[in-house]
Amino acid sequence: MRAAALYSAAGSLLLTTLAAAPAGGTPGTAHVPAAPGAAEARGTAVAAARARAAGIDFGPCPAAEVPGTPAGVRCGTVSVPLDYAHPDGTQIRLTVSRARATQKDPHNSKRRIPRQGSLVFNPGGPGASGMYFPLIGTVPRWQRIAAVYDLIGYAPRGVGRSAPLSCEDPKRFFKAPTAAPVHPSEAYKRERVAEAKAYARGCARRSGSRLRFYTSLNNARDLDVLRAALGEDRLTFLGASYGTYFGALYAAMFPSHVRRMVLDAAVDPDPRKVWYRSNLEQSAAFEDRWADFRRWIARHDDVYRLGTTSARVQRGYDIARERLAGKAAGGKVGPGQLQNVFLTAGYYEDYWPSRAAALSAYLRGDPRPLVRLAVPDPKTAAEAENASAVYTAVECNDAPWPTDWEVWDRDNTRLARVAPFETWDNAFTNLPCAYWPAPRQRPLDVRTGPGELPPVLILAAERDAAAPYQGALETNRRLAGSVLVTERDAGTHGIAGGPNACVNGYLDAYLLQGRVPARHTSCAPRRPPAAVRSAKGA
Repeated sequence: MRAAALYSAAGSLLLTTLAAAPAGGTPGTAHVPAAPGAAEARGTAVAAARARAAGIDFGPCPAAEVPGTPAGVRCGTVSVPLDYAHPDGTQIRLTVSRARATQKDPHNSKRRIPRQGSLVFNPGGPGASGMYFPLIGTVPRWQRIAAVYDLIGYAPRGVGRSAPLSCEDPKRFFKAPTAAPVHPSEAYKRERVAEAKAYARGCARRSGSRLRFYTSLNNARDLDVLRAALGEDRLTFLGASYGTYFGALYAAMFPSHVRRMVLDAAVDPDPRKVWYRSNLEQSAAFEDRWADFRRWIARHDDVYRLGTTSARVQRGYDIARERLAGKAAGGKVGPGQLQNVFLTAGYYEDYWPSRAAALSAYLRGDPRPLVRLAVPDPKTAAEAENASAVYTAVECNDAPWPTDWEVWDRDNTRLARVAPFETWDNAFTNLPCAYWPAPRQRPLDVRTGPGELPPVLILAAERDAAAPYQGALETNRRLAGSVLVTERDAGTHGIAGGPNACVNGYLDAYLLQGRVPARHTSCAPRRPPAAVRSAKGA
């Protein structure tokens, strides 16, 4: 999964408020160890026992970690083994944030509500930090949950200050302007293959022998150690996007340790799809979501003047891409930056008005709105480079990938004929995995039997492109007793705590009372965004 937008509805809301097709060929199988065995399980138990005894010493949050932190949010660290097969070996420290349960009824401040424990959040990625999560308790629609739960965020291994990974000099990470051909030439492909090989070598050079230990299985084990360090016998977890994948791994590996689990924008856990086929399916889904966006723009031609049909809007986008290839806007915005800023609209409908307005303005001679949205901010380079490194390491380590460029070329050339919007950009983002220097894992076959696991609540938007809906259906099939709530005809990536009151009703009933619907149910879609002429917005 491309890590262009990493936050769920909860994260997107917080930041706003607080201001593929089947693959042919056989994946390479070199350096693929057997499934993890007893050594890692014993190591996890040892690490969890130590963490429970040590607890977490919470204190003020470093300004660089959670800027502007309210006094009620505290930070600390928990130690976990780098390699769970050797729990007495090298230890790394994960940063953790917490806001204690207010125990105040948001509708009656004099009424005290019993605390239910800790709610741990992961926003996905791989490569995203959840350190900001405790701040969500200040948002009105989250206050009932914040009343009964300590809100716990953390930075997974490799992220932020949690034994950070790096694959290149952050000063060189933002490259602009860049190209983004939908049907790349052979020369351009050779250039990107060389870049992928260099990036993989950089990961090995800058991260050394520890690179192999940044995996989804270890993320699940870290989650169990964090549970123990928080003093919880059973985990209450909210995972979004990629966070649903290692949440599902956790459910399969530690079913008796689960209290409640919400999987929002569920990623397909089928081991045959992790991660090469998943990315192909994601690229196909983004084509559909891009078509949804174009149709919305066409319905608002009176505002954006980009055409009354999807095809006319596409032509305007193509013209902008061609112009930017000839002359970068602001010296920094080329076709690659245009692609990146419109890709985020595939994740979140809230971005549609600002992107449409920027495109309209650019085509009429005013590049400033597009430049404001698309020029990379150098101040975020270190964070972005770190997120990219973790994303690449986890996905490349997790599973076999094709090691023959011809397989990538064939599969993505075929897919790009019907899904040109994101196919090749996604492929080139993941291409270092073809040349990865570390051993590959075999993905765990996630399954739980009846009665092994408490009911899990799965949330999904039917037209989510970043986590195609099939993933929610597959997760529902594999976790016995789980229940799926679908937002029909909607495509926002992550729907927990967003504007849909129906979805939030099921979320609150589950987290506050443990109630789930008797069967798979659905909610009507949220209102589409209003068209506005201004390009202001994220």
